[in-house]
Amino acid sequence: MSSLRERWTAGKATFGAWCTIPSSWTAEVAARSGHDWVCIDTQHGLIGYDVMLPMLQAISAGGIPSLVRVPWNEPGSIMKALDAGAGGIIVPMVNSVGEAKMAVAACRYPPTGIRSMGPIRARAVDSEWRQPICVVMIETVEAVARAREILAVPGIDAVFVGPNDLAVSAGLDSSYEASDPKHRRLIEEIIEAARASGVAAGIMCGSAEVALQWYRIGFVMLALQSDTRLLEAASGRIVAAARELIPGDV
Repeated sequence: MSSLRERWTAGKATFGAWCTIPSSWTAEVAARSGHDWVCIDTQHGLIGYDVMLPMLQAISAGGIPSLVRVPWNEPGSIMKALDAGAGGIIVPMVNSVGEAKMAVAACRYPPTGIRSMGPIRARAVDSEWRQPICVVMIETVEAVARAREILAVPGIDAVFVGPNDLAVSAGLDSSYEASDPKHRRLIEEIIEAARASGVAAGIMCGSAEVALQWYRIGFVMLALQSDTRLLEAASGRIVAAARELIPGDV
C-alpha cells in the first residue's frame, strides 16, 4: 500500500480496475492486465463475502494492491474486508466529519481506532496490514459543501468521487465526464478540498479520454471502467460487427 501512497503523493496517475462480477477469475484477469490496483465492489457489485475472499486471493496472485468498496460506513463490514486481506477500504456516502472519523476509526486499531484485532489473512499477505488505505467517497451536494472539513480528518488517504451519485444528488443526469457545468463545478470543489488537505483524489472515469480529463485537474486515482461495463461494451461491438458483416436475419 505504501507504493500507492507514494505515487499519489508524487502526483502520479494510478489506473484501477473495478470488479462487480462475483468471480475470482475476473479479478485475477484484472490484476494481470496492467492496472495499478483493483477494487472489489461489494456495494453495488454482485459480490458477497464468500466470493470476496477468493477474489482478494486472486488479486494477490496478480501482485498488485487490492481495495474493497464496502456496502456502507459500518465498522463490521470494514473489519471483515480488512481481515480477509484487503489492502484498503473505500467507504461510500461520507457526508460529515463524524462519518469520516468513523470510517478512519474502523480501519485502525486502538488507540487511534476501533478495529478489533483478528487479521486472519491480512497478517499473512501484507506487511502493512496495520495501516490499510482509507478512502472516503464524496458523492452528494451536502458532502461537497463540507468537503474541506471532511478531508481534514486525520487518517484519510484519498477521496473518491462518485460522479453519478453526485449528479443525481444535484438533480442532474448521471455522467462520467460531467458535461453539465454545475456537475463539473461540484467535482472541482472536491479536488480543491483534496489539495487543501493534502489527500489524493480519485474518480470513476469510464474511458481513457475521461481519465485524461480528470487527471489534468489533479485526479490521480483513476478507475477506468467496471468489468460489467467492459463486457457489455465488448460484447455489443462484436455482435454489431457480426450483424453488419453477415447477411440475413441472424
